[in-house]
Amino acid sequence: MGHNYKFVQNKACEFFPCHNMNKDELNCLFCYCPLYALKENCGGNPTFLEDGTKDCSNCTVTHQKGSGYDHVMNKIMDILELGKKQSK
Repeated sequence: MGHNYKFVQNKACEFFPCHNMNKDELNCLFCYCPLYALKENCGGNPTFLEDGTKDCSNCTVTHQKGSGYDHVMNKIMDILELGKKQSK
């Protein structure tokens, strides 16, 4: 109770379900993964194409109803670090 902001579902989306998982558990809150920029350090199971493009199509880490939100929040400081201006 009191954590409704952690789970959103858009069954009207033309791509729903976008991942091969239980439809009732699919969390659409992070439709576009905020951890993409972390590359292999995102905590998911991405693969990389020959040209180096990160492929997250088989990853459901951020889409899990019970743990996806918490996973992203635990990694958010890593994302913020990427945004800091490097000074030398």
